Order: sequence, then C-alpha cells, then structure tokens
Amino acid sequence: MLDKLEAFIALSRAQHFGKAAEDLGVTQPTLSAAIKQLEGELGVMLVKRGSRFQGLTTEGEQVLTWARRISGDARAMKEEMRAARHGLSGRIRIAAIPTALAMVAKLTTPLREKHPGVSFSILSRTSIEVLSLLGNFDIDAGITYLDNEPLGRVLSVPLYSERYQLITATGNRYSDRASITWAEVSELSLCLLTPDMQNRRIIDQHLAQAGVSVRASLESNSMIVLYSHIRTGKWSSIMPLNLAETFGFAEPIRAIPIVEPDASHTVGLVVQPREPHTPLVKALLDEATTLASQSLS
Repeated sequence: MLDKLEAFIALSRAQHFGKAAEDLGVTQPTLSAAIKQLEGELGVMLVKRGSRFQGLTTEGEQVLTWARRISGDARAMKEEMRAARHGLSGRIRIAAIPTALAMVAKLTTPLREKHPGVSFSILSRTSIEVLSLLGNFDIDAGITYLDNEPLGRVLSVPLYSERYQLITATGNRYSDRASITWAEVSELSLCLLTPDMQNRRIIDQHLAQAGVSVRASLESNSMIVLYSHIRTGKWSSIMPLNLAETFGFAEPIRAIPIVEPDASHTVGLVVQPREPHTPLVKALLDEATTLASQSLS
C-alpha cells in the first residue's frame, strides 16, 4: 500500500504518467498498474481517465491528503529508527525566500557540527512557493515572513526581525544622509526584487504608506543580480539590514536606514504542524529556537 501511495503522490506531483514513472525509476505500465490497484483497493476512481493525465477526481484529492500524511509518517518512523541505530543522519530539504538565504548558514552550520551525518538541500523560492512545497511535503522546512501575509496551518519559530536600508553608492543623491525616508527613496533609480517576491510587496506597501509609488528601473528574482548592479555605482536598492551586513558593503557603497516609517517584519522557520516530527526536523527546530533566543533577545 505504501508503494502505491508513493506512486500516486509522484503522479500528482508530475501531472504526467511518463514523467512520474521516470521520477520513480519504474516503467509507465508499472506505474499505471499501481494506480489501478490502489483504486481497486479503495473502491474509488482517483485519476480522471483520458489519453493523457487530466487531473485528480474529487476522491483523488482526498486520498492525496491521506497519502502525503501516511508517507510522511512512514518517513518519520524510518528516520527515528535509523537515528536510534546510527545517530542522526539524512538530508534536510529547506526552501527560503531570497532575502533569508544568507542566514540559512546560521542554522545548517551548527546542526552539521553536532550531527556530521546530516546533509542539506537549500532552495531559493518565493514565500508562496515555500508554503506550497511545505504543504505538499516536498520540503522539510521553509524560511519566510511570519507577519505580513497569511501562513495557513504551520508551526513557526521567529528567527529575526528584518529592517530596511537604502543601499547606494557614495556620491549618489542622499548618500551622505544618516537616514532617509521612504518618500525620498522613491525619487531614486532603484533595482528591486520582482513583484512575486513578498519582500517587494512589503517595500511597495511601505512606499504606499508614505504616499508614493515607485517603478523600478530593474527587477530581478536574484539578490546577486541586484548586488552586481549596486556595485556599478549607478543603481540603488532597498535591502534588509541583515542581508546588507552579509554582503559586507563597504566604501564606496553605503547602507542608510529608511525611516518614516521605521518598518520591520519577522522572518522565521516554518514546518508542518505534526507530532512527532522527524528527528531531522526536530533537530532543525531546536537549532532555530537557539538562534531565535540569540537574535531576538
């Protein structure tokens, strides 16, 4: 039954019989047979039939929720038994919003030092994608904003408070200021994250609160692209303080606090609200709690 449920999950993820079979390392007839056997055992149709995959039936959507839960429980059991025999090991899958990627090392490094058998996969994703991947059990944990847009049903651990600074080259307008307002920032040539990023939506919200709007001269979903354009001295950007500190901006680049309002937003770790957690997720939660006590104290 577990193998059939895993096959069904793979099909729902791939939305294609051939691709799902390839992901599982089986033939397409083997995958199709597993799905039909699962339908026979449950007594319902799970997949809309046609010349190609056309989606799940209503019953299929219900079974998918159970399948993910059962698969997750089985994975947790296996990890717990492996940890009992050999110590903590395995791979933790984390998806983080771009502005938080630089701080992930503060979680992974101490965890790896305590448990050398643990490895990591780190993905850069939008906040919406982080929650979707978590809900589909495609990642073990996410790092995203906790207080700006609805999170749904997750367990969260606040990690740090994000505050915003204008990053600009010496000699540019306002570069000699000790602080700058959101209204003044709107007058500059800015390179910013794309609108699908929650960081950009937050920036647009604060500009709107100041009674202004901005049309970015350059947009990208990569912080490296923004960083490289700032380094030319011809562009300015708005970045969280912790990210600017990670990049290590120095002369001739300045980081100037943005005020009126002096805004901040909480970024944290999110995981599935399940008990018990896998040993890997529990270890990550413990590390997040330690980090939070240091950064938010």
